[in-house]
Amino acid sequence: MKTSIELDNVTVVELTGEHDVTLKALEQRLGCEVGLRGNIISLEGDDVEVRRGEALIGELVELIGAGHLINSETVASVGAMMGDEGRPAEVLGDIVWENRGRKIVPKTINQKKYVDAMRSNTITFAIGPAGTGKTYLALALGVSELLTKKVNRVILTRPVVEAGEKIGFLPGTMLEKVDPYLRPLFDALYDMMEPDGLTGLMERGSIEVAPLAFMRGRTLNDSFIILDEAQNTSPEQMKMFLTRLGFGSRMVVTGDITQVDLPDARFSGLVSVVDILEDVSEIAFINFESRDVVRHKLVQKIVAAYKKYTANQR
Repeated sequence: MKTSIELDNVTVVELTGEHDVTLKALEQRLGCEVGLRGNIISLEGDDVEVRRGEALIGELVELIGAGHLINSETVASVGAMMGDEGRPAEVLGDIVWENRGRKIVPKTINQKKYVDAMRSNTITFAIGPAGTGKTYLALALGVSELLTKKVNRVILTRPVVEAGEKIGFLPGTMLEKVDPYLRPLFDALYDMMEPDGLTGLMERGSIEVAPLAFMRGRTLNDSFIILDEAQNTSPEQMKMFLTRLGFGSRMVVTGDITQVDLPDARFSGLVSVVDILEDVSEIAFINFESRDVVRHKLVQKIVAAYKKYTANQR
C-alpha cells in the first residue's frame, strides 16, 4: 500500500528535523518506507503500518501546530502511545511547567493520568519503578502552582534511611549529614528553575526541602507537599506524614515498593497504605510500569528484567 500526505512548508521542516533525523526515526518506528518530495510525505509498505503511520504523522502535525518541537524522542513517545486510551497529542500537549521555552509534559498515558490525578485529588500516591517521572512531574506541578499563587509553599521531604553507610560517620552538622539524601530533590529543582530564583524562594520559605523527621508536629496549610522514596517509611511514619495535611493543601507520595531499604520490606509504610486507604475518597493511586520509564531506553529493559527475575524467584 502507498499513500501521500501533503503538508505546508513550515510543518514539513519541523517534522523532518535537521538532516532528516526525525524523518529517519519515524521510518524506523513504523517499519515502512517513508519518503519526502517537496512538501509531500509518502508512506509505502504493509497496509497496517501505513495506516498507523498516517495516524502517527497526524498526531505529530497537531503537536507542531500547538508549538511543540518535534524530535526523535517525540516520535518514540507518540509511537509508544498509539493504540492506548487517550490521544498522544492531548497527552504531550498538557504543559505542566514551562521555563525559558523548555516545556515539561507527560510522556506516557500513565504520566498524563498521574498529572490529572494530582490536580483533582487531595492526596495522590504514585507507585512504580525509577525513571517513570513520579517525582519530577510532582515537582514541576508544585513549582507551577507556587508561582501561579495557587499554593503558598512547596514542601519536599524524604525519609533518611541508611543504605550501606552510617549517617553518624558523615562529616558536618545534622543538615549537612542529610544533604546527600535530599540532593536528588535539589537537582530536580535546579533543572526546572534559575538558581537565583530558587535560592530566593528557599530563603523566604516558599520552597522547603527537609527530612521526613522534621515534619513531626506540624500542620501544613496552603501547601503542595511531596513525600519522595516513600517505600522507606514505616507505617507509623506514613501515618504521621499523612496527618500533617492542612487546609488548602495537597499531597503527593511517590515510591518504588521493589526498592525498600528497610530491614524488613513487609513493614514498609507504602506497602501497607495501599490496603488501608484504597477505598477512601479524594485519594488516588497511580501505578507505573516499566513501559513508563522515560530515561535511556536501556533502563526500561533493565527494569523489566529485574521484574521478571523477582517474579521467578518468588
